[in-house]
Parts: sequence; structure tokens; C-alpha cells
Amino acid sequence: MKILVFNGSPKREKSDTMCITRAFLEGMEAAGTQDVKIIHAIDRHVEYCSGCFACMHNGGHCIHDDDMRGILEEILQSNLLIFSYPLYCYGMPAPLKAIIDRILPLSKMTMEKVGDRYEHVGQADYSHLRYVMICGCGFPNNKQNFEPAVSQFKLLFPNGHTILTVPESPMFNVPQAAVVTVPRLELVKEAGRQYAETGTIDEALMAAICSPMIPEERYAAIVNAGA
Repeated sequence: MKILVFNGSPKREKSDTMCITRAFLEGMEAAGTQDVKIIHAIDRHVEYCSGCFACMHNGGHCIHDDDMRGILEEILQSNLLIFSYPLYCYGMPAPLKAIIDRILPLSKMTMEKVGDRYEHVGQADYSHLRYVMICGCGFPNNKQNFEPAVSQFKLLFPNGHTILTVPESPMFNVPQAAVVTVPRLELVKEAGRQYAETGTIDEALMAAICSPMIPEERYAAIVNAGA
């Protein structure tokens, strides 16, 4: 499987969320050899979308001559896209959002109705792609934090998506928290193995991964003490 990882964190490899993503990839690789490439969004030259829609009329050619042309080629050559990012203001960090905005050349201006909503018709064949969202945040739980990011991801990729939302994620880069983070990363590895083998993750395992690692009140107290 050819896997393209978009790391949306400006911290690059030091990202808390990338700790989770690396564990997921380790689990996938344990199930068989995977071809993995990681793109750090912060390091790519991607202009903001101009909203001119030229790409939707002229065969997918954007007016901007930047790194996005190569990124679009890599997307179409992949089997799985993993979007790894920390929660920023209930959404994704700006460098990754710039890349998402620039996938517009994959669609035509023509629309079709799918269920109750209208979607742009594809200008390229990406029906083979699957999508995973791995998002961490510094809040103590998942309640009323991840919903906007999750809704956006489901609308962007309505088919073939899998979503992991992990609270208390700053703990993954704290050595003293290893007593709870190491077991949690083992669960993430198991999720990666399951996904590689079946394309799905057991619901109970998903729930365990997305739950707080320590009691919410204790975590909030630790954060507040250092604020």
C-alpha cells in the first residue's frame, strides 16, 4: 500500500499528534510492508487558493506554479491519505488547510446531486483512495472540541474515511507520562494493524484510543498548574 501522510503540525516530527500517527504506521507496517511518505505541510510552498476556478475549467491546471502540482500527483498515485494534525481553533492548522483548499483541481465545476447534497464531479479518478484523520488536542476530553474538524473531514471525504480523535495528546511528548502513553500507543499500533488487514478498526478499540488517558480533572489541574 502506498501511504501519503500530511503532517499539519508546524512542529514537524516533534508534533504530539505525530507520536500517535507514527504508532499507527508501525501497526500497519507490522501487518506487511508499506510504502510511506510524510509531507510536512509547513515546509511546502503552497500559495493560497485564489478562488478563480481556472483549474476547474482548464483540465485541472492551477494558475499557481508551486509545490502543489507535485503534491496532487502524489495524491493520485497513493492508496491511502493520512491527515495528521493538532486541533487549532476547532479545525486544522493553516498550512494544511492551504493544501486542502488547493485540491480543487481534482474536481470540475459541474455538479451532481448525491443524496441530499450537491458535489462537484471529479476531474481525476481518485475512487481508489482511502482517508484517515488522526487529530490530537490538549483538552481533557472529546466533548464539543473535535466536532467541527470531524464534520469538515467527513464532507471533504464522504467515502472511505476513518477518524481518530485523541484528547490529552500533549502527554505523548512528556517522558513522565510514559506509564499511560506507552499503553495507549500500543492500542494505536493495534488499530493500525487492524486497518492494514481489514480496512476497519474495532469500535471498542477506537473508543479506548479516543478516551482520556488520565482523569479529566487531574489533567486539567496539571495543565492549569503550569499555565
